Amino acid sequence: MFSKVLVANRGEIALRVVRALRDLGIPSVAVFSEVDRLSQHVRYADEARYIGPADARQSYLNGERILEVAKACGADAIHPGYGFLAENADFAEACVAAGLTFIGPSPESIRALGDKIAARAMAEAAGLPVIKGSPEVHSVAEALAVAESVGYPVMVKAAAGGGGRGIRLIATPEEFEGAASRAMQEAQAAFGNPAIYVEKNLSPVRHIEIQIIGDNFGNIVSLGERECSIQRRHQKLIEECPSVAVTPELRRNLSRAAIRIARAVNYHNLGTVEFLLTESGEFYFLEMNTRLQVEHPVTEMTTATDLVRDQILVAAGGELPYDQADLNRGWAIECRIVAEDPFNSFLPSVGRIVLAREPAGPGIRVESALYDGIEVTSYYDSLLAKVTAWDRDREGARRRMLRALAEFRVVGVATNIPYLRQIIDHPDFISGNIDTGFLDRHEVVAEEPVARQREAAELAALLFVTSGGDSSEPVNGNHVALNVANHVASGNAWRRQMSGSQIGTGMGRWPRSI
Repeated sequence: MFSKVLVANRGEIALRVVRALRDLGIPSVAVFSEVDRLSQHVRYADEARYIGPADARQSYLNGERILEVAKACGADAIHPGYGFLAENADFAEACVAAGLTFIGPSPESIRALGDKIAARAMAEAAGLPVIKGSPEVHSVAEALAVAESVGYPVMVKAAAGGGGRGIRLIATPEEFEGAASRAMQEAQAAFGNPAIYVEKNLSPVRHIEIQIIGDNFGNIVSLGERECSIQRRHQKLIEECPSVAVTPELRRNLSRAAIRIARAVNYHNLGTVEFLLTESGEFYFLEMNTRLQVEHPVTEMTTATDLVRDQILVAAGGELPYDQADLNRGWAIECRIVAEDPFNSFLPSVGRIVLAREPAGPGIRVESALYDGIEVTSYYDSLLAKVTAWDRDREGARRRMLRALAEFRVVGVATNIPYLRQIIDHPDFISGNIDTGFLDRHEVVAEEPVARQREAAELAALLFVTSGGDSSEPVNGNHVALNVANHVASGNAWRRQMSGSQIGTGMGRWPRSI
């Protein structure tokens, strides 16, 4: 087992890894940038080391600096979490060269599967169905020729990327040049490689992924599927496990396909194989993510596993503690809470969170690094927290999620919580009639004025008490509460919030939404 592990990440995933290490009795080392000095993962870890300025390129993406810190503190392994360096084959290779264990797949597997074109070819060679498309192309003219051969609509995707970046849906030849050019620019900015490829667009389809894990003894198992079809601009918002569209037979076929491609690259540790599923039940290989996924809690809650602990054990040379996990523990739904304003074109929201209250109760799990006073900056991803609800069936999990979202309070920045509540309570979501175009078809960005007024009053009451007010007095005696309630009731709503008003001393600005 490892003597000490450095966690090369931040926020809720760094805290999640630190907790897993503590469960295993392994000392942890957190790293932090200038703006993360007071973060939860820094305070919770056994040690914490400064690695650089706020700019991720000089801190969390600075592999050389992270390796220096790992050697200096005596760590013998590095856990990358997800994002940042998690799928960087060069960094994984540098860890091995420095005598450190990279808690993840081998550099060779990361490199092979990180090349989306090569991954498609390997999947096809392993007998997996793939969508009609192109090899890697380096110019708009090449891509246009492919689009004309496969037929519109098409998807243009970054060859070196993932996570929804560098992707464009193009419906006609007239819009191709501009959209493809923007995709190449985004791919260059995000991945340092402007190369793209073209795929025939299938619609309607579901986004289904299979969680696999392998050890160094040749064991690879599937832990079932996750439904990830609720997406906005190719970014996942809501995930669930299992999927209403996957039958036991289809689950077996998807799992076998995922294991075949994993074996093709001698894969070990955690990985996720992503598929598109048509209405007729046909599935197609999309890509393989060589890391822990943001949405791993829904799998953990329905399979009684701890994936972070298991990937640490596998990296330390252990054998998988199970042969095959069965989906026999009900249903789980996860929502991603992000600092974006759904009532103002989903613009990022930055500032100080003056109050955060997370939901609790039966079947609710929250992964976050929130605390009162945390500063949300523009330097990093907008993800604030993940809420997962579990129950014996889907409807029970859905209702628990509604309760959890209603309980969640974030004051100081706008969040997408109202947006998520409307999606979860939409008739098509309730019936399971979902696909990747769900949010394009349904406009769910408005709230009832009564609900807004009620929530404004609740938050005003919370702020009144927490800012030193006398809780025995009626809240309407507080000018802030009256102003906010009147402001919302008048129809101005959060998106034209009291941008210049201060609540108390040093309490920051009132939020656009909750």
